[in-house]
Amino acid sequence: MAAMLERVSEAVRRKGVGPRALRTMLAAALLTVATYAAAVELRGDHPESYVVKRGDTLWDIAGRFLQKPWLWPEIWQANPQIKNPHLIYPGDVISLAYLDRVAANIQAGPRTDGPVNAVSLSEVEPFLKDLRMVESLEGLPYVVGLEEDRMRGSHGQVAYIHGLDGVAPGQRYLVVRPEKRYRFVDRSGYCCDRFQNEDLDARGEPMRDTEIYWSNVVFPDKGNEFLGYELMTQSTGTVTRGDKDGQMAATLLLDSEGREVRVGDRLVPVEAQPYDLQFIPHPPKQQQEYGRLQVMAVSDMLTSGGPHDVIAISGGSAQGIDNGTVFSIWRRGNSVTDRVKSGLDRDEDVTLFESKVRLPDEFAGHAMVFRTFDKVSYALVMSAVKPARVGYELKHPDATY
Repeated sequence: MAAMLERVSEAVRRKGVGPRALRTMLAAALLTVATYAAAVELRGDHPESYVVKRGDTLWDIAGRFLQKPWLWPEIWQANPQIKNPHLIYPGDVISLAYLDRVAANIQAGPRTDGPVNAVSLSEVEPFLKDLRMVESLEGLPYVVGLEEDRMRGSHGQVAYIHGLDGVAPGQRYLVVRPEKRYRFVDRSGYCCDRFQNEDLDARGEPMRDTEIYWSNVVFPDKGNEFLGYELMTQSTGTVTRGDKDGQMAATLLLDSEGREVRVGDRLVPVEAQPYDLQFIPHPPKQQQEYGRLQVMAVSDMLTSGGPHDVIAISGGSAQGIDNGTVFSIWRRGNSVTDRVKSGLDRDEDVTLFESKVRLPDEFAGHAMVFRTFDKVSYALVMSAVKPARVGYELKHPDATY
């Protein structure tokens, strides 16, 4: 640090650097010092610089050079030529030699492609656009009938809506369908502390025949806490005729190529991009009670997932989780009978009164949150050494057990 500041002072003395330039140089120096801890985490074979390529993500780049890829903002801080961490483009040269000098003569890419993100948006786009959580279905307008008394409605047809009182023509709405109901159920004292979440139909009742993103899974309970309803976007529409004095249903023209609409589907207002497209990975902001944060579901009707799979987790903004939060994923260790201490033969039955030993949790991988609601979040599995399964625990990314 002293040598670096001495070089800055020498540059000021020789070149007569002005106050503004001096502030810039000192800021760069301080950034370099601040990233020393991250530099210690660099892999031993890292190069001095890296040229960003099309298809890269910030996590991928950091994973090549850092022991902890979620610390990629440290690389950004060590490159003062990067004004915005979300505006790194293919062709940009990133300096990785920042232990003893400030990055210099770093060139910018041609800006012909879009900027690099923390994750590949194509992997999470359906979950950003099509899924959302609400705490209640009460009060949401709903489809009460379809054109020509059809069973299903699609693009170019109309749906008749109850509950759009006083809405003027021209208003746009998403047509959504309840897919899942997540909750914890208190079964303390019973032998099986598990609860099966429920797939729902358009009325919010148990579902039997509709397409879903999540598997029908089980997860541990934590005591009568309702987490929310998961809604799947079916289509969008524009109100063409409002209700008549609350006595006649409003008319909604379905104007997008989406899924089929049916009676019972709900409506929510169209929002201007209600989700983030850019993420800065970071550790959780607060510690949670063990067992509070778990994998509740895995996308594509699976019960386990690996890198690039999406998981639903039992925590959201109410637990201090925001977009970019990184967790480690752990298989909960079982409590096994100590057969040595109990003197049991392997073939003998084990009773509940024998001596037990708790086995340690087993590390499975890392996941980053990309969509957050009040009590539920969606996260992308970024790396894994074994499949992440429903019921696995979520902990601080640096957790060791």
